[in-house]
Amino acid sequence: MNTREAVALRIIQLCRERGLTPNGISNIAAVPQSTIKSILNGESSNPGIVTIKKLCDGFEITLGEFFSTPEFDELEQEIK
Repeated sequence: MNTREAVALRIIQLCRERGLTPNGISNIAAVPQSTIKSILNGESSNPGIVTIKKLCDGFEITLGEFFSTPEFDELEQEIK
């Protein structure tokens, strides 16, 4: 799993936990639906931290809570 996949998975997990659709969190977080779609479909090579922060605000969690999962903890360094 790479970072992009981990971000997409986390968004999906948080939507399921809260009974939200990707469009629902898009509206709550004021993030364009096209941005959410590109993240979830792996088309966004680098979802920005501002976008992640807006999503966290929409989910009512901190950035730390967003990234505090086994999937992020187990990521390999992507320095190439």
